[in-house]
Amino acid sequence: MPALQTCLWFRSEAEEAARHYVAIFPNSKVGQVLRAGGGVVAVEFVLDGAPFLALNGRLETAFTDACSILVPCDTQEEIDRYWGALVQGGAEGQCGWLTDRFGVSWQVAPRDFASLLSHPDPVRARRAMQAMMGMRKIDVAAIREARDGELAAAGAADATSP
Repeated sequence: MPALQTCLWFRSEAEEAARHYVAIFPNSKVGQVLRAGGGVVAVEFVLDGAPFLALNGRLETAFTDACSILVPCDTQEEIDRYWGALVQGGAEGQCGWLTDRFGVSWQVAPRDFASLLSHPDPVRARRAMQAMMGMRKIDVAAIREARDGELAAAGAADATSP
């Protein structure tokens, strides 16, 4: 199977965007920059090992949320760092979504999002989902607290009851 590559089509900011993204993610680099007529046509770049192509020439005014890039994070510190770097000059969305200054949609979320939001007890799962739905940047501790908090407190109270 051929290696898949994501193509992001910009109006004229392909090289600026590629360099911005490469500065944010580890194991990233700008590759070949194709120029024609004095301007940049395309830029190959890698973000943490994933290949991308930034292309100039889009006529539409914006990207849409119909396509986004997921940043799976292992810690809250990673969520905070990537969120802060990507949202600068852009806009916060809900539930870990943001639009960067170039209009590209990103999801900055815990790698274990599914297990964080799910639970065999539907009441606990619903509380976790409701907490997440009220967030912009994901706060893992707050989701866990919403999911487990009341039941943990009730269990402690039961343990002290005669």
